[in-house]
Amino acid sequence: MLTNTKYFGEIEYDPKDILTFPDGLFGFEEEHQFLLLPFAGSEATLLCLQSVSTPSLAFVVMNPFSLKPDYAPILPAVELQALSVTQSEELCYYVLCVVRQPVSDSTVNLKCPVVINDDTRTCMQVILDTAEYEMRHPLSEFGAREAESKC
Repeated sequence: MLTNTKYFGEIEYDPKDILTFPDGLFGFEEEHQFLLLPFAGSEATLLCLQSVSTPSLAFVVMNPFSLKPDYAPILPAVELQALSVTQSEELCYYVLCVVRQPVSDSTVNLKCPVVINDDTRTCMQVILDTAEYEMRHPLSEFGAREAESKC
């Protein structure tokens, strides 16, 4: 199938690659289908979460483990059940990035990750119940690290 994207122009994708957000994303509850597209040269740590139905709607997301290897999100049982898993470690996590100039002023939201069950392609955005993570962590607080994630 073909779709237009914000950053990559028109692309071809396989329908099995669609990520489904039954409840949408915070502030975008009407958007339910997205593609996760890596930016060239990012080693799959910097990606685009692209709406399938709205070409102009795309979010820059990052693999949080590439920034903070000890990132340890814990989801409550109701969210685990909604994603058809029993443990938080069975899921993939991405964090939204607000890109600024200079890039070191950019921030990531470790408090509200996008959570993906890679087997079912079902996703949700959650709010972690911990004071350890903030909504605006400057990229400058993280050193360069390699990703340690299965996704």
